[in-house]
Amino acid sequence: MDLKQLNAFIAIADLRSFSAAATKTGLSQPTLSRLLKQLETDMGVELVDRYHRPLHLTEAGVFFYDKISAILTEIDTVTSMTQRLSAPSAALNIGFVPSVLYGLLPEVIAKLKQSNPDIEVNLKDISSYQQIEALKTGEIDIGFGRFAHQDPWIQQILLRHERYMVALPKAHALAHIDEQRLIDLANNRLILYHQTHLPISTTAQPTNPSIRNIAANDKSSSRHKQSSNDQPSLEPVTEPLLHLFAQYGISPFMTTTVSDLQVALGLVAAGEGITLVPASLKTVRTEQIVYRRLLHENATSPIYLHTLKDFVHPKIPDLLSAIYQVYERRGITYRKQSFTSQR
Repeated sequence: MDLKQLNAFIAIADLRSFSAAATKTGLSQPTLSRLLKQLETDMGVELVDRYHRPLHLTEAGVFFYDKISAILTEIDTVTSMTQRLSAPSAALNIGFVPSVLYGLLPEVIAKLKQSNPDIEVNLKDISSYQQIEALKTGEIDIGFGRFAHQDPWIQQILLRHERYMVALPKAHALAHIDEQRLIDLANNRLILYHQTHLPISTTAQPTNPSIRNIAANDKSSSRHKQSSNDQPSLEPVTEPLLHLFAQYGISPFMTTTVSDLQVALGLVAAGEGITLVPASLKTVRTEQIVYRRLLHENATSPIYLHTLKDFVHPKIPDLLSAIYQVYERRGITYRKQSFTSQR
């Protein structure tokens, strides 16, 4: 078997159609059919049931597809990394989540350019989850994200923890209280906006069993309370804001899930609910929104920096140096770290 045969099989398996696979690969249908037949002959196994429309994979084909897809992805990653090693880009391509842009990132980039006048920096708004694939494909060289990742190709360091603040409409009954408690916020509609969830295996247990758990309904807009006879759910709470509430045995009365942070703050400004945001966003929409500190010490959002293990862009040490210089100027506590190449 060879890569042409494998890629032909993957295209056919993905699209369940020879004609669609031909369009995607740029190969003719007879060529695709021949490559698939050669692969099946070499293996002595039928992978595709051709007598159904759309095409079906055989049981052996499903198993082979699952395993070979991961291998081909690794081959593509290794190929991309090898090309970058032989001819590294002069530009530094940085991925970031929007909440980081409202914080110190602009100041960090300004500091980096001050010490490296000739550096070309490209910034890309991309979610924490998508940054991992973007690093592998070479779309970005480094990423600022809010979530820890476990990936064999990626290394990351924790830069710091940023406090969460409560974003409330100015007319809200709690808006005048400078320091808030989660239990006092539980009867509000909580607006959720994270597109990446926490990799948590078990739900945090309530720290105060006397607190009545209230069921959250995140899209239907109907309200319902959990009966006193119901047991708390044992399903993992992986949405970051709900997880924070769950650590104190609390579920918000109602939730609404939106596509991003800006939409969430727009709904808060319109008086449609409240949300929790990193402190760096406390200057956004201040005409309609007030931001109040949370009393809870663990109410923080981490900021991670991640890059590839086997290829560290030559300008990344300069970026880290700029970050730490900004932290020192701002009086932010940090632990100095560095990336290391695994080659």
